[in-house]
Amino acid sequence: MRKKLLFIYNPRAGKAKIKTNLLDIIDIFTKAGYEVTAYPTQAKGDGVRAVRERTVPFYDLVVCSGGDGTLDEVVTGMMQCEEKLPIGYVPAGSTNDFANSLKIPKNMITAAQMIVKENMLDFDIGKFNEDIFVYIAAFGIFTDVSYETPQDIKNLLGHMAYVLEGMRRLPAVKAYELKVESSELSVEGEFLFGMITNSVSVGGFKRITGKFVQLDDGEFEVTLIKKPSNPVELNLIMAALLNRSINTDCMYCFKTSYLKITSREEIPWTLDGEFGGKHKEVAIKNQKQALRIVVPE
Repeated sequence: MRKKLLFIYNPRAGKAKIKTNLLDIIDIFTKAGYEVTAYPTQAKGDGVRAVRERTVPFYDLVVCSGGDGTLDEVVTGMMQCEEKLPIGYVPAGSTNDFANSLKIPKNMITAAQMIVKENMLDFDIGKFNEDIFVYIAAFGIFTDVSYETPQDIKNLLGHMAYVLEGMRRLPAVKAYELKVESSELSVEGEFLFGMITNSVSVGGFKRITGKFVQLDDGEFEVTLIKKPSNPVELNLIMAALLNRSINTDCMYCFKTSYLKITSREEIPWTLDGEFGGKHKEVAIKNQKQALRIVVPE
């Protein structure tokens, strides 16, 4: 019997590139022996519902195409299923940090050809309270840029949309008073920014999460930036972050499989570039090698 593939795609992501590649991608899957069901998402949350309602026992592989937000929805839906199917990813967004981390081809046709070779990696998945994230949970400066920047602007400017919008917000930078607890580090203080990642790329910037990042080791890379005392110190912090020249006077960087963060006020979080809600307390856990992802050979 022919294997069955569910192809979930965001028709608007990344300048709507899928429109010119859709038939070729389906042709590649079909020639590889798959019977393909294509599902274009129509609204936020569609990816979660499509996976949860249509996968086991009807399909053998789920492939998604879109930005990291589309991938996040598909992974979230799969983590809610009792049986976990492998996931393939055809990147079509404006940044695609996850694809960069796994060296998945940017060309959509090449990515589809990679998927049918079925080379798998057991990939770590993050749990954020009761939610799921694939590669980043973050708060503070720049983190709301992704989900508040309109899709049309993302399509037009790509990475620059995030940078420009973030720079516009610098005068209104806010710090949060936090208590951070993990087996590796426990600290209290005021923090400008924090990210818990399983990625070698964030916002299109490579190496920003550190060296020797492994995506299946059961550990996150954590970066916490302390509140700057003046604009000059803020510039030094941003330069240190982008150059990954760790300045222990202004930031904490460590690895952990679990941490708890509490604050006196609700903090807005972003999960894989999408709004993750406002929270006073979060527990973040690494679920080691929880899902199989198709990767290059």
